[in-house]
Amino acid sequence: MSVPQETRTDQPATRREAREARAAATPAPAGTPEPTSGADTGTTRTVSSKLFGRGLLYVVVWSMQLVVSSLISPVLAHLMPPAEFGVLASAIALYQALGVLAVAGLDQAAVLQRAEDGNDRRARGLLSVGITTAVLVTVVALASIPVWGDAAGFVGQHPLLLIAVLWVGPAAVVQLSLALLVAQDRIRVFAVTSLLSSIGGSIIGLGLLTFVHADAVTYAWGGVVAQGIAMVIGVAATRPRIAGLFDRATTARAFRLGIPIALGNLSYFVLNAGDRIVVQRILGPEEVARYQIAYVVGSAVILLLSFTNQAWAPHFAALRDRVARRQLAMHARDELYAMLAPVLLAVTLVSPVALPILAPASYRVHELTVVVLIVAVTALPVVASGATGRLLVIERRGVAVGVIAAIAGVVNIGANLVLVPWLGLSGAAVATVVAYVVLAVLQQASLPDRRAWKGPGWRVTVPVAAALVVAVASLFVPQDVFWNWFRFAGALACLPWFIRRLRAARGGSS
Repeated sequence: MSVPQETRTDQPATRREAREARAAATPAPAGTPEPTSGADTGTTRTVSSKLFGRGLLYVVVWSMQLVVSSLISPVLAHLMPPAEFGVLASAIALYQALGVLAVAGLDQAAVLQRAEDGNDRRARGLLSVGITTAVLVTVVALASIPVWGDAAGFVGQHPLLLIAVLWVGPAAVVQLSLALLVAQDRIRVFAVTSLLSSIGGSIIGLGLLTFVHADAVTYAWGGVVAQGIAMVIGVAATRPRIAGLFDRATTARAFRLGIPIALGNLSYFVLNAGDRIVVQRILGPEEVARYQIAYVVGSAVILLLSFTNQAWAPHFAALRDRVARRQLAMHARDELYAMLAPVLLAVTLVSPVALPILAPASYRVHELTVVVLIVAVTALPVVASGATGRLLVIERRGVAVGVIAAIAGVVNIGANLVLVPWLGLSGAAVATVVAYVVLAVLQQASLPDRRAWKGPGWRVTVPVAAALVVAVASLFVPQDVFWNWFRFAGALACLPWFIRRLRAARGGSS
């Protein structure tokens, strides 16, 4: 299969951006007062326009997996019994956790290595290291299924676990390839690889589910096939350097950053999916299925923000001046907060309309609206932690990132164990919010220049607070056809508000 070549992979596609950033933001000697205007302000505006311009194109492509998940979930919920759908959701969560270990943080290490070198040579070598690591993790996981399968709650589901583990290796290689393609700014081949790995798996799986057998095992094979094809395209496009396997200095430096980040990402998995494991153990797979439906709607914003972090990483890495990076991080954070206000309100308003479409009546969807709102509120601390987390990674403070994420993961599991028996599914959602708040607070405290870190002003916080008040009030309005039409109209009215904020973020009039 031919792969479109948009730029030479041995030349950095963003070299001009890096040159502009270095020219506008030269590191100052120690003890020099930090500038608050001039070059840094101009750099912030220039890079910000790229973040919210072309940078969002990558977010749109990455977010297609969110769109597909939202469309496929109701189909699966109707085609499978709730228990079967619930165990599939748990297996996918497990596959995602193993994927974190297989990538080992080398995707971020490769992006940062490329920005520091100004070329792709050693970054492509790290791709070879990443592929080898992914293969080793997959083999170990496959061989040890009899040891941990039953303990993880998958009694009698070892065939599904086998497929979920086979899914891991190709998915990890795809993630490594996509990270470098974003850094190279190769949008077309990035889109082909990303869409195939996300949409392709769902389409193939749905076809197998419809025409072969309606169970979780059959559906999961679709993901394995699609990820395998996407892996071939990604490897052909990025051309990993085999010599990188013998570059011990670069590999050791990458793992010193990547392993703590991987452990941190594993804790992020606990933050995002550990609640479903606790719910399965305490309330059963049927409640996991109900929670999954609510989580798909409420977590849409969180997933978009995670895609934003991935798409923006090369821009922040190319900006080598610490002061300019911090100013850009605060500016981007505030712009995201301003854009969140209409999004959070729209998600809450539309949930009573969307939930009955996403799941059958047996899921008691009218009880899930409050869960959607609580999960969506998690986006607020996610924005804060995303801003500080990017700075910590670029400064290669991977240990701090990993330890803080681990603490937040422990907090999340503990809070779930306490709140789920008390509040049910709402307790799982509250536990997620609490854990992300802990994450954001600890990351900000770990910044070397935390005293210069400023929170958002009232022009940002007031609209967000007002949107949340309206969203909470909507929970007390009856969920009938008449009021749902008003909710739907209100959600549509949020669109011009969002567009206005996006234009302002891109440098237009606010």
